[in-house]
Amino acid sequence: MMNKFMIKAIDEAKQAYKEGNVPIGAIIVKNQQIIASAHNGSGSLEHAEFLVIEKALRKVNKRFLTGCELYSTVEPCLMCSGALINARIDKVFFGTYDSKSGCLGSVTDVFVLPFNHKIEYYGGIMEDECLHILQKFFKEKRETNAR
Repeated sequence: MMNKFMIKAIDEAKQAYKEGNVPIGAIIVKNQQIIASAHNGSGSLEHAEFLVIEKALRKVNKRFLTGCELYSTVEPCLMCSGALINARIDKVFFGTYDSKSGCLGSVTDVFVLPFNHKIEYYGGIMEDECLHILQKFFKEKRETNAR
């Protein structure tokens, strides 16, 4: 079941790629149903995880996302990890680790800190597929900038 949902997050990442944005996608699942999906936009706050939280909150019309799971193609950053805690997501599944800004084990691990909400998380889900689209995007950016 995890792979089914991660494939949908990868589809969102592909949409970001088509739009010329860093290809990261995220979905939120409740009761094994996707309730929201999003991908990175062009702004510094337009992270897939942040945007999908906002969409899901509007969909459930509640203050918190208890009973929900997030699937992201990349390990969440500090901003997104904080938003996940504040939204009270139950579980996070992510694809590839991010050694530069990942905050679920790579740079730091925000979820082990004594916040008011604890989140279960699992990394490395379909990691190769999630990493491939990022590597392709940045390789093309470097080649374009070298011209």
